Amino acid sequence: MAEAVAAGTWVEIHRVVLEAGQRAPQVPDDTAQVPLEMRVKGFLVAPGAPGDTVEIRTPAARRLRGTLVAVNPAYAHGFGAPIAELQAIGGEVRARIAARKAER
Repeated sequence: MAEAVAAGTWVEIHRVVLEAGQRAPQVPDDTAQVPLEMRVKGFLVAPGAPGDTVEIRTPAARRLRGTLVAVNPAYAHGFGAPIAELQAIGGEVRARIAARKAER
């Protein structure tokens, strides 16, 4: 049996929102053949174990139910390599704002 996870722990849940046969008729055929799934991270409302149906509270205060699939999940996305042309923009904008304020 899986070990219980304490309430308030950062977790990820999974739920099938729509089965393949329930998808909207206008979606492409390859999309219609798979279920619409939801994965959401949030704080566990009550103790639970991986594989249990649990309730979470998201940072936006939404309460959602689903199967507990991960404990303390990390964010795995990124925004790619830095773009050199964009790295100086913050300083340039602050300098322009300061110059405008000085003109007044």
